[in-house]
Amino acid sequence: MTDIFWISLGAVVGANLRFVVSNWAVHALSPSLPYGTLIVNTTGSFILGFFLIWTSERVLADPHWRLLVAVGFCGAYTTFSSYAFETLKLLEGSNYAAAAGNFLANNLLAFLAVLCGAVLARVAVQHAG
Repeated sequence: MTDIFWISLGAVVGANLRFVVSNWAVHALSPSLPYGTLIVNTTGSFILGFFLIWTSERVLADPHWRLLVAVGFCGAYTTFSSYAFETLKLLEGSNYAAAAGNFLANNLLAFLAVLCGAVLARVAVQHAG
């Protein structure tokens, strides 16, 4: 039961932050493209890459932290299903260039973000040790 508590706690924070970031992006950037989803997927990938490397190579974290951050927070914060649906809607609206750009940007930036998070965590490990 305690595992479910940690996952749920992280999920509540992640889902609410996703809502806040997505609403901010609509108002601050543009409602014409799903910028909020792109921001969330990129930052969530960075957080996950950094956290998993940091807690496996730098510090031995209590397993509850992995449940809270990786499973709960990142699982609820990142929006792969939203991104896939938004890309479909762009295609159905004949916005082929926007759909392709959204597909490439989410995949490329999320991958680069998880890579950057992992590299940053490893650099921090080398300088601390």
